[in-house]
Amino acid sequence: MKCKNFFLLSWRKLWVIVVIGFTSIILHNLISGLMGIEEVFFFAIVIFIIPAYILIAVLFTVINFVKKRNTI
Repeated sequence: MKCKNFFLLSWRKLWVIVVIGFTSIILHNLISGLMGIEEVFFFAIVIFIIPAYILIAVLFTVINFVKKRNTI
């Protein structure tokens, strides 16, 4: 099940999310500062995509944990 591999959280995935978030923030500020234009791609990643992924992944992980616990 590919969905399980993508949405099931682990410590490694959480660290990857944190690194991607900080990298996106820095790239957004760097591009905006150096070029003087308002850059929206990295801003959208930090504001919309990462929180949505975390919310969905946490819900999926909790539901998966509860299902496993009830079947045992």
